[in-house]
Amino acid sequence: MRARRLALVLLASSALASPAGAQGLFDDNEARRRVDLLRQQVDALQKSMDERLAKIEGDAADRRAIIELASQMEALRAEVARMRGQVEVLTNQLETADKRQKDLYLDIDTRLRKLETPREQQAVVPEKPPAPGEGEASPGEAKAYQAALDQFKLGNYALAVSAMQGFLVTYPNSSLASNAQYWIGMAYSGQRDYKNAIAAQQKLLETWPNSAKAPDAMLSIASAQETLLDRKAAQKTLQELIARYPGSPAATSAKQRLAAQTKR
Repeated sequence: MRARRLALVLLASSALASPAGAQGLFDDNEARRRVDLLRQQVDALQKSMDERLAKIEGDAADRRAIIELASQMEALRAEVARMRGQVEVLTNQLETADKRQKDLYLDIDTRLRKLETPREQQAVVPEKPPAPGEGEASPGEAKAYQAALDQFKLGNYALAVSAMQGFLVTYPNSSLASNAQYWIGMAYSGQRDYKNAIAAQQKLLETWPNSAKAPDAMLSIASAQETLLDRKAAQKTLQELIARYPGSPAATSAKQRLAAQTKR
């Protein structure tokens, strides 16, 4: 580019030194003006070429940026597709867990309704408790137990756990102790704390294996195990329930569940 500029300047100089120039076609001032004009034209041409080169280089950079952006977009599309697949799997699992949870709550509601019948109230929380010497709950025990059970019915599961645990501390030898332990486990299930729910019901089975609540405790354990997707353990618990307490209503429910599992 410098060589071209120099050539143009030399060309202008030779023109000024030609005979025509010697004959006075241009005086010194005119020659300088023409040279300056020529230099301006060369500078303008140089600037134009520099701008064109810069634009070409910029276009190339833009193309590289576009290519990189397209690659990133493709990677993002693949990641979105993968995440959508995961969301579909999680949604399916959540729907399954919600169904199991609703079945568990329905089972709890059914048992609570039975508690409200006169026969169940007489067996669990007597309205007129006999004397303590006859092995039945005292009025104080019955009142404390009912207050704790009311918390469960209201859906205050954390308070129900605390109240039932307090009942067991105050009345460890009460005839309602196994019932209190059972509702501790059910309250944990209500909070979706299935591990503690299973542990609470297992404690009932270990401490009060002959309790009327023992079959229900095993059925509750099976429900929690199934909610935790441990189907083999749930099936084993249902089979043990039928073997240990064959004449109980819980055993009938266990048979129905096993039959339903077989049809799946």
